[in-house]
Amino acid sequence: MLGKDLFEYAVIRVVPQVEREEFMNVGIVLYCAKQKFLKSTIEVDEQRLSTFAPKLDIAEVCTFLNAYKNISESGPNSGAIGKLPIAERFRWLTATRSTVVQSSKVHPGMCDNAAEMLEKLHQQLVAS
Repeated sequence: MLGKDLFEYAVIRVVPQVEREEFMNVGIVLYCAKQKFLKSTIEVDEQRLSTFAPKLDIAEVCTFLNAYKNISESGPNSGAIGKLPIAERFRWLTATRSTVVQSSKVHPGMCDNAAEMLEKLHQQLVAS
């Protein structure tokens, strides 16, 4: 364990009908304070999502997911939230909400390389 850094992550989900609590995993957001790392991955299988939720406006959901990614990386047009310190952005992104785009509970782990761990988690929990 020596040399490994604590990280936290959550799964990004699309929840078409919030009251039904059914969801599809579409990404991962990972934060590692020691490595000053906060990034997210997004992968939307539009055909699968349209089968899962035929009435869902997928283009609109993709706009929300792009904003989520932009905020996590403090990108252009990320607004006031994108300017917050890295830990505050992670907490904002993973806060409990009742919207179509949600995150799972936050889970901890240890890693040497946060970027590699983000990709590994994406492959395990999101990739089709």
